[in-house]
Amino acid sequence: MAGQAQYDDRVVRQFALMTVVWGVVGMLVGVIIAAQLAFPDFLGGIPWLSYGRLRPLHTNAVIFAFGGCSLFATSYYVVQRTCHVRLFAPALASFTFWGWTAVIVLAAVTLPLGFTSGKEYAELEWPIDILIAIVWVSYAIVFFGTLATRKVSHIYVANWFFGAFILTVAVLHIVNSAAIPVTLFKSYSAYAGVQDAMVQWWYGHNAVGFFLTAGFLGMMYYFIPKQAERPIYSYRLSVVHFWALIFTYMWAGPHHLHYTALPDWAQSLGMVFSLILLAPSWGGMINGIMTLSGAWHKLRDDPILKFLIVSLSFYGMSTFEGPMMSIKTVNALSHYTDWTIGHVHSGALGWVGLVAMGSVYFLIPRVFGATEMWSKRLIEIHFWIATIGIVIYIAAMWIAGVMQGLMWRAVNDDGTLTYSFIESVKATYPFYLVRLFGGVLYLGGVLLMLYNVARTIMAGRIQPAPIPVPAHA
Repeated sequence: MAGQAQYDDRVVRQFALMTVVWGVVGMLVGVIIAAQLAFPDFLGGIPWLSYGRLRPLHTNAVIFAFGGCSLFATSYYVVQRTCHVRLFAPALASFTFWGWTAVIVLAAVTLPLGFTSGKEYAELEWPIDILIAIVWVSYAIVFFGTLATRKVSHIYVANWFFGAFILTVAVLHIVNSAAIPVTLFKSYSAYAGVQDAMVQWWYGHNAVGFFLTAGFLGMMYYFIPKQAERPIYSYRLSVVHFWALIFTYMWAGPHHLHYTALPDWAQSLGMVFSLILLAPSWGGMINGIMTLSGAWHKLRDDPILKFLIVSLSFYGMSTFEGPMMSIKTVNALSHYTDWTIGHVHSGALGWVGLVAMGSVYFLIPRVFGATEMWSKRLIEIHFWIATIGIVIYIAAMWIAGVMQGLMWRAVNDDGTLTYSFIESVKATYPFYLVRLFGGVLYLGGVLLMLYNVARTIMAGRIQPAPIPVPAHA
């Protein structure tokens, strides 16, 4: 229609494409470090390719490059469609893309060179932290500005989750990254000792709770109803889910610090809130899965729906396992073992990875002017090898982790340890090989996705998407 306003999808296209590219990079580095654990001389002892330097690169690439780009892409797409307006401050939205890309590239350069603050999920040094804060505040201005100029009075629940994720991550990042610079590439935390640990895990667990949960629940609440062509199962439950989740998650961080110098009451508080967290988490999972009520047959023929629904199964599993592992007696067995690695990856590969990939498969043809993805068959193959890869990976880590915990605490009648540490490493070795195989399968799926996306983009003809005119206009 001549003169009709159109959605601003350029930045959505940029972030959606880079989600797939960084997905390949992040999973590839993951496979490399898994290979290093199985074959320590794999890369010939090159310092900047050592496990200790590549491992934070892997976590940053998967969480902030792959996960972050998928969150930017989907939130920018969803907020426009649910508000019936263009993005607020499009030049600022474009800056968020180039600024975020700069952050990722700087991380890829500095981490292998050994420039690190040493904080889990917050390893980047102070100049990059400042750039992250500037990009993130810009992101908040674009997102909330779009909400403020909406043509629809109602704020759809997906936007509540996206909004909570954006606000909370800003606070978490700025407070936890407070540091005293010494040189351009070195700083020291503004906090000391156990206070530093407490602030770090308040940040660390809420990076999981808001960056990797609330944001991706925003995707779930939009893309599952859209792909299933059904309304969300219970809108009331979605509102309860939102408020219960964002209140409870904030308090769960101390469960990372059981049996440390942190005061016992703080450890117990973290455990109790972690247990409470099971209820809103499963409420959200049930809400998403039950959206298919009366339309279960669609799962047979729709591989994108398979990604979205199975991701919720992993979400449910991970959010049962996490509270269970926060119980002090369970934590005494699980902490510092590969069980934790299995738990993290059931959430990261199973929940975050699958829901992001399903959402991107939904987005790509729509924003690049194709009628559908180039190959539905390749999406189906991707789904199955990814799912099998996840199950192999996490099963290996669960078994290895429980075995490690039992070996480390086994004592002889005279009180001496039954096993040396190196014996537990030898016993774990076969599981590292199995984990590597699971990771290779998952990486293979992402490579298939890259090929499918590239062919879809080449076949598409980008056309502006018109904004619907309100019925009363």
